[in-house]
Amino acid sequence: MRDMKWLTFTQSIVLFGTGIVFPFYIIFIKQIGANFTQFGIAYALFALSSAFVHKLIGGFSDKLGRKLFLVMNSWGVAVLFLLFPIATTIYEVYVLQIFLGIFGAMQKTSEKAIVADFTDGKERGKLIGKYHTWIAIFSALAVIIGGYIIDMLTLEVIFYIGSAILFISGLLILKMRER
Repeated sequence: MRDMKWLTFTQSIVLFGTGIVFPFYIIFIKQIGANFTQFGIAYALFALSSAFVHKLIGGFSDKLGRKLFLVMNSWGVAVLFLLFPIATTIYEVYVLQIFLGIFGAMQKTSEKAIVADFTDGKERGKLIGKYHTWIAIFSALAVIIGGYIIDMLTLEVIFYIGSAILFISGLLILKMRER
């Protein structure tokens, strides 16, 4: 049970870090002069790069452990968030999106596998429901806070704050025990 609580805590922080950025991402794309078609391509590159590595990451997480990929996601996205504000062309964003997709697959696949590892058949649904409740609450708070930050500061600042939060989440994930 303690493992599941720590997982919930760390992944809530991960999704808070990404949640302050992603809802406002389309505004960033518009600021570099891209259009909605280019945004669609950027998102498709994210989704496709993620799709192409999910199975591979799943197999590696079985062999190497899920925690490794959760940490790689947190720190990888933290670095990418530092690069977004200096991107000046849509092609640079495309490259960043491909890497975001790869790191996103690390998080999604490993998160689901470790949730399964940390739950048993009798109360699995209840624990997963509780887990997703907290994840959703932190995601919602992130969107609200991200909006305030942009209003008070600038759009670029949310990338830096998100990066810092993700770096810290990676450190916290290191403290998690795997089964």
